[in-house]
Amino acid sequence: MAKKIYIFDTTLRDGEQAPGIHLNIREKLEIAEQLDKINVDTIEAGFPISSKSDFNAVQEIVKKIRNRAIAVLARAVPKDIDVAGEALKNASNPVIHTFISSSDIHLQYQFKKTRQEALELAKEAVKRARKYTDIVEFSAMDATRSDWDFLCRMYEAAIESGAKVLNVPDTVGYALPEEYSRLIEYLSKNVKGIEDVIISVHCHNDLGLAVANSILATQYGARQIEVAVNGIGERAGNASLEEIAMIIDTRKKDLNLYTDINLKEIMRTSSLVKHLTGYWVAPNKAIVGKNAFMHEAGIHQDGMLKNRSTYEIMKPEDIGSKPSQLVLGKHSGRHAFVKRVSELGFKLKEEDLEKAFDRFKDLAEKKGEINDYDLRAIIENELRDVKEHFKLKYYQVLSGTSIKSTATVGINIDGKLVESASYGDGPIDASFKAIDAATKMKVKLIDYNIEAVSEGKDAIGAVKIIVSSQDVEVMGSGISTDIIEASIKSYLDALNRIMISKTQA
Repeated sequence: MAKKIYIFDTTLRDGEQAPGIHLNIREKLEIAEQLDKINVDTIEAGFPISSKSDFNAVQEIVKKIRNRAIAVLARAVPKDIDVAGEALKNASNPVIHTFISSSDIHLQYQFKKTRQEALELAKEAVKRARKYTDIVEFSAMDATRSDWDFLCRMYEAAIESGAKVLNVPDTVGYALPEEYSRLIEYLSKNVKGIEDVIISVHCHNDLGLAVANSILATQYGARQIEVAVNGIGERAGNASLEEIAMIIDTRKKDLNLYTDINLKEIMRTSSLVKHLTGYWVAPNKAIVGKNAFMHEAGIHQDGMLKNRSTYEIMKPEDIGSKPSQLVLGKHSGRHAFVKRVSELGFKLKEEDLEKAFDRFKDLAEKKGEINDYDLRAIIENELRDVKEHFKLKYYQVLSGTSIKSTATVGINIDGKLVESASYGDGPIDASFKAIDAATKMKVKLIDYNIEAVSEGKDAIGAVKIIVSSQDVEVMGSGISTDIIEASIKSYLDALNRIMISKTQA
């Protein structure tokens, strides 16, 4: 009989810890609601002690999501655990996930603790967490670089103190599949009481082995896999939800496993997380990359025309991805636009639909044919719910090899048009400086990235930037067929987010 693998999603915790990701409470709640739709078993909603924003986000999520276990992270520190318990106070299925390192390298250099001191901290942390919930998950951080016998002692102490889930993290993505699975097998055979708890695996992708390690571990006793949408997370990220789900589904007869993941929500979930985090998905990314179901080589196309199974082991329809059915351009009517938007899975209010249609017509005039990637960009980037203190009215730039770049901008600031001009090192730098003068905002540009959303010379460009202002660091994004306009929009979006952060502080 097939065994169920529980899916513990850490997109909102470990995923958000990825450099450059800054989600507000509304965005976190939107992702949590989508994780509810895709049917994960546990949503790790945050690290409450880390910030007031994280604490408040967890409280909002537990109010809204009632059918999933909601987990939060806490160090093996009394205050961490108490704050975690407070954040989960109204949760229907609360989980406190507490941790301390078990490897000698972490204990000596980071924690300055002996093995015995770490054992005592683990015990007390689990006992304290049990005051707030019956379900406590304990993680021995850097487990794969730990002494196996000491690891057994630490997990036994956690079980004796009341832990119901034992997590075995490959924290730095160091383990090879064969040695990681041997570790899981060793723990299964040598930890007293482990048969009464769930073994969970949390694998990082530093060597590109997170998914392989996680899947093989299930053949040696693991019953829960910790994942993140699109594989986001610290450094090289985590095992990706979509890859784990589709491997188990595609090879279920060989693995003798199943999950409760709603596969048809995979693309929608991936797209939402990509949009809100600003972390673009590589075109060759397994399952959700834009090339995952594309065939260009003649021999592949010939095989696909005769029988799709010759070159496809999965159906795009099974993950909520559909081939384009309509060609949309400047002559398309509203009916065709609405039909295609609906087919892509978007449900828009009438006023948002009108706004999206107007934006579509504007872009179609510049670009000609509009494809599905363009439509997704229009809807996901142009209809974000960010209050606009600053809004672009117009811009003009003058640039060339023999002249100094200048930019003039007109910015609508809370209903009043403010105009400014500036020189700069290129048209984008000049535009940003003109905006600074108009808005009287002092910010530092941390990162700037541009990506073509679709293909061709007239592709929509999506710009993502990160800026900081005093102790506030935010991400901004914008799209346009004109990269200067996209850059200006992303900069104004970041400034608007800074204004929102300051008013919420």
